[in-house]
Amino acid sequence: MTDNILHQISRRAGSLSPALRGVADVILTNPEEAQALSITELAGRAGVADSTVSRFLRELDLDGYNQLRLGIAQAIYSRPAAAAEPKANWVYEGVLKGDSQANILEKVLHGSFESLTRTAERLDPEVMAETVERIHSANSVYFASMGSSSTAAESATMRFVRAGVRCHFFRDQSVQSMGSATLGANDVLIAISDSGDSTSVVSSAQIAKFHGAHTVGITSNVDSALASVVDRVLLTAGTVASSDVYGESVTAKWGQLLAIDVLYATYATKYYEETADYLQESYLSAIKPTRVSGSRA
Repeated sequence: MTDNILHQISRRAGSLSPALRGVADVILTNPEEAQALSITELAGRAGVADSTVSRFLRELDLDGYNQLRLGIAQAIYSRPAAAAEPKANWVYEGVLKGDSQANILEKVLHGSFESLTRTAERLDPEVMAETVERIHSANSVYFASMGSSSTAAESATMRFVRAGVRCHFFRDQSVQSMGSATLGANDVLIAISDSGDSTSVVSSAQIAKFHGAHTVGITSNVDSALASVVDRVLLTAGTVASSDVYGESVTAKWGQLLAIDVLYATYATKYYEETADYLQESYLSAIKPTRVSGSRA
């Protein structure tokens, strides 16, 4: 959403049906209060059914209710100081200073659910299948990421190493770049960045591709620098930027982890016998000895 969501609603309110205009009026009258409402609460304030709010979202070309709430919060945050709440009120992902514990839980839960649902809608099964084949035939698989996206890279490394795939991930960006330069035509680099504009991640993908490796980007931004560099893109759910202070999207990490889990599950299903053998061997040699006798944890 490049345009302020409140401006969009205000501009289009006059052309909406009475029921949809009622939803718009509730939002425009008190954006700060509307931003904290659930979809049912917003419908109640407007005197309409939940399905009418869903139609309102489609009218604005929004992917879900959480995108509306995050858009409102972003609009509130970016307004001139004289007309808006202090910037310190903005935390992240639509959570504001003063939100109750129950409201925070509901917002984070809803945001996480939206991220998983929208990522599932955006992931391309054909790109998934091709990536799995590339991973299976690769001499090695490298992961490039930075910041909180490294959580997904570490999860992927652990999952695929247990499945018998030779994987490498280094948190140090310089080592990532150096490792990318060692890749060749029989290797795969998977670069993970929600924005797709993380300089070091894009650089690693460029280096790996220059040396002939197959490159895959996991990002929410199809128009990003990373998406323009890699051979294939796995799209995750896009989110409203958290703010200049907090910087990173939190719920976006659920989309990255979902993409990794689907890749792994597809791989393990396609190559079940060999994956099962490696899982059994790694459990007996590396995991079981660390367990307290009789414990399943």
